[in-house]
Amino acid sequence: MTLTDLRYLVALARERHFGRAAERCHVSQPTLSIAVKKVEDELGLALFERHRHEVLVTPGGEGIIRQAQRVLEEMEVLNGAARAARNQFADPLKLGAIFTVAPDLFPPLVRALKAGGSGLMLYLEENYTHVLAAKLASGELDAIVVAAPFAAPETHIEAIYREEFQLLLPEGHAWAERDTIPSGELEAGELLLLGEGHCFRDQVLETCPHLGGSSASAMGPGSSLTTLRHMVASGLGLTLAPASAVPKLTEGGDVVARPLLPAPAREIVLAWRRRFPRPQAIKALLKGLHELQLSGTAPA
Repeated sequence: MTLTDLRYLVALARERHFGRAAERCHVSQPTLSIAVKKVEDELGLALFERHRHEVLVTPGGEGIIRQAQRVLEEMEVLNGAARAARNQFADPLKLGAIFTVAPDLFPPLVRALKAGGSGLMLYLEENYTHVLAAKLASGELDAIVVAAPFAAPETHIEAIYREEFQLLLPEGHAWAERDTIPSGELEAGELLLLGEGHCFRDQVLETCPHLGGSSASAMGPGSSLTTLRHMVASGLGLTLAPASAVPKLTEGGDVVARPLLPAPAREIVLAWRRRFPRPQAIKALLKGLHELQLSGTAPA
């Protein structure tokens, strides 16, 4: 049994489909299928239950797959330690961020790292919190930027910044004449929200619990803050946006932003694995992130 065989097992367990697993491993489907069958024959155990449209892990195979994942993670630690010993900045750092942070954080972060002269390169990904967490655990990502609270085994977490939410409303709305809007005046029926799975939706409902009625998503949901912005501009309703996104969302003048009192807010954190073998790369990343905060690029 080889490490390649273990990668095939883990990919098949994750994808539950031979074709998708083969594509993920960059091999042909017959190659992956033969390798999996060879491992099952060696172990004398059926690891997968094969159906026409889906593959399921058998009860007996669950422990084998978990152990295979551990072996691959340990091998990545070993390889990473060797690479780090040579040069911690030789490989890109794989950084993920949630959808409502990435577009406004990534551009200035890349500029800050270049200006800092560390030579740190970034592979960047936007995704949902649960997907980023899974990829961090599996080693597909090295660090992730998410909203607190966030917890995962064997993970370091450091706060980056705190940002408030502001209300977006169409130009000409009666509230546009006010300097601030009392949070209690917001009504669920007129609020546009992101769809299920977006953590910002959950953050809005957690910090403004009176908006949690069933009508809160009656005129949504939206797939992105930009989509919600256009819906607001059309007069369909109002929405909340993190302060870091407000400058771009209000470009054009057909949408305006107003602070809320009391202001709902969230804390943004950086998470990375405790045993990640490139501490100097993480240190350079944190330095760049904190410099953005000090310069006012990231919300304080």
